[in-house]
This record gives sequence, structure tokens and C-alpha cells, in this order.
Amino acid sequence: MTRGPTRAATLHMIRMNLRASAMAAVVAGLAGAAQAETLKAHYALSLMGISIGNAYASGVLDRNYRIDISMRTTGLANLVNNTKGAATASGGMTAAGPSPAAYANTTSNEEDVRTVRMSLASNAVRMVEVKPEPWDADQRIPVTDGNKRRVVDPVSALIMSVPQGQELTGPAACNRTIAVFDGVTRFDVALSYAGERSASTAGYSGPVAVCSARYTPIAGHRPDSKSTRYMAENRDMNVWLAPLPESRVVVPIHIDVKTGAGDLVIEASDFQVGAKRADTRR
Repeated sequence: MTRGPTRAATLHMIRMNLRASAMAAVVAGLAGAAQAETLKAHYALSLMGISIGNAYASGVLDRNYRIDISMRTTGLANLVNNTKGAATASGGMTAAGPSPAAYANTTSNEEDVRTVRMSLASNAVRMVEVKPEPWDADQRIPVTDGNKRRVVDPVSALIMSVPQGQELTGPAACNRTIAVFDGVTRFDVALSYAGERSASTAGYSGPVAVCSARYTPIAGHRPDSKSTRYMAENRDMNVWLAPLPESRVVVPIHIDVKTGAGDLVIEASDFQVGAKRADTRR
């Protein structure tokens, strides 16, 4: 008659299995850390085919992320309004997408400078500072505390997670509604899948997801604003999303929007994705 394992042997096997599970978790964590990616991109801005400016984006995506963006108008656009701006956002990546911790934005033209600083936790705004406040603040729809929950800032909104098992350039890349708060206005951007196509630029050549976009103002805007009404009714907005495969996120490589002044196109002329270098300092 064959005896089963003794109680001591059973406990030993349980301990070994627990150690193996713990080791697997550590290895999985290390593998996740090794999948960090960097992004450096240059975007050209044009209106009706005429160059009006440039934008630059750089970022690191891991369990945490940081994205920096700068923009300035050039050429004929400077004759109307010489504008430049810089924005940065940082936070943590979750299965549902970015969970921002901090956002800052400065924009300036020949007339004034505006700064926005915001801190967030669990996708809820904890503090926001806008200097100066909009001159027409009392004419805008008030932003409630509820409007500041389950949101992302405008920079973090550019990072979109795709669930495991889903195609990075398939419907899961697009089909979502992004709740955005920029410190003054609260709005939704609804994306819907319109197909896949190929894109080619310096640094990237391959498939991208094509999404149709709709803008819905929620709060912080003037109800009598013609530009807000125009954008809410605008059905000519599209964004192409390029994959960052290691991080399983997609980010814009092309945006086109019909405006009252003509077609605005934001197109990446350089789109470099790479692996984050490990910090070897001791």
C-alpha cells in the first residue's frame, strides 16, 4: 500500500509553491519595468495647408509617466497672434489608463500670460490654480466638484491604454469617452473606431487606428459661445493613433479638425519610440 505525503512533506510543498509564486511575481514585475518606453515627436501645424506652427512632445511611460509638450505659432500666424505654450503632466499608469498626479500649463501671447497648476489623485482634482482667472468667469457655466472627478488633464488625455488581448490598432484603441478638465473648462472627447490605415513619417512606418472624434462641453464654458457651439456640432474631427507596443498605449500621430477658419491639421513629421535606458547609477 502506498502512503500519501506526510503532513511535513505537504507543508514543504506548499511553501515551495508559495516561493515559486512569489518569484514569478517578482519576475513579472521586473519584466513590466523593462517595458518602459520613451517618445519624442515633432508635430507640424497647418491651416488650409499653410504652416502656422510647431509642437514638440517628449515622454517616458512605465508604471509611471511624464509627458512634456511645447508649442509655438510661426509664419503668418504670428501676424495675427504670436502664441507659445508649454505643458507637462505626470502620474501613474493603471489598467484603466493614466491616473494623473500633477499638471501645469503656461500659455502666452503679445497681450497676456496664463498659468494653470493642478494636482490630482485617483483621477480627481485636489487643487487647481489659474492665474489670471478668465475675465468672463462669472458668465461661464460653473464647474462643480462632481465635474472634477473621474477626469484627466489635457496632456494625460493623449495617452490611451489598450487592454491586453486587444489589437493596438483595432476598435479598442478608439472606442472610449475621455473626460477632460483643463483647469477652466470640463469637456468630453468621444472617440469611435473608423478603421485602420498606414502612416509613414520619420521614425515610424506602420498601421494606425483612425478614430472619429466628437467634443461635448460640460462646464466652465460660456453658453453663448459660438466657437463652443461650433465645436460641439463639428463632425469633421479625426485622430490617428500610433501604438507604443511595450507600454500597450496609443498616442496621436495625426489630428485633423474642421474649423471656422479652415481645416487645421496637426501632423507628426518625426515620431521616435524607444526603450527607456535603465539607471545604472549606484
